[in-house]
Amino acid sequence: MDKRAFKDRLYGEFATVAKALANPHRLELVDLLAQAPRRVEELAAEAGMTVANTSAHLQVLRRARLVEAEREGVTVTYRLATPDVFTLWRTLRDLGTRQLAEVDRLVETFLADRDGLEAIDQEELHRRMQDGSVAVLDVRPAVEYEQGHIPGARSIPVDELERHLADLPKDREIVAYCRGPYCVYADRAVRLLSARGFRALRLVDGFPEWQAAGYPVERHGSAANRGTPQRSTT
Repeated sequence: MDKRAFKDRLYGEFATVAKALANPHRLELVDLLAQAPRRVEELAAEAGMTVANTSAHLQVLRRARLVEAEREGVTVTYRLATPDVFTLWRTLRDLGTRQLAEVDRLVETFLADRDGLEAIDQEELHRRMQDGSVAVLDVRPAVEYEQGHIPGARSIPVDELERHLADLPKDREIVAYCRGPYCVYADRAVRLLSARGFRALRLVDGFPEWQAAGYPVERHGSAANRGTPQRSTT
């Protein structure tokens, strides 16, 4: 094999990954799988697609080795093949945010009222958690919370929040978080809490970014990654 043929085949293999991600539905599926492994039917419902279309997109991601599938009886559960897949998606997302003016226009249009919501970043949340000055609220679906969450966070999916207001403390700030910077569950939670007299803030990023930055995580009640957080390099 000569040098040109080698390079053509090499870059062709790398292009397999790029082609697999070159679809908005598949990017959303990667974003959803960054929260927790999911069955095809669950992913289809979250992404607003048919099961058949969702399965077809997952097969493309699987052929590119970006996701893995585990079968148990007739049930197939998909997960990201490696944490690096989320890192790749986050890098692409953040680059698009910086470079594409249309992203800014979409955010300004759809998230126009976000500016009125007080926000907190990961580092400050971790510091306040250490001194016990905040209560943390995970407003994602319960299945995502069970697969991993910020230590000590209480799981109340946003659609159930109003029924549980009496159980929340009014003597501490409440920080709500969800899936990531463009997820609106935390926005909805903060608006509701603020309207009911709570001091509420939203986490700027979501759980996957918290985990990727090396901050402590709990799964099924057991803590992981305890200790000094490692700063993300992306």
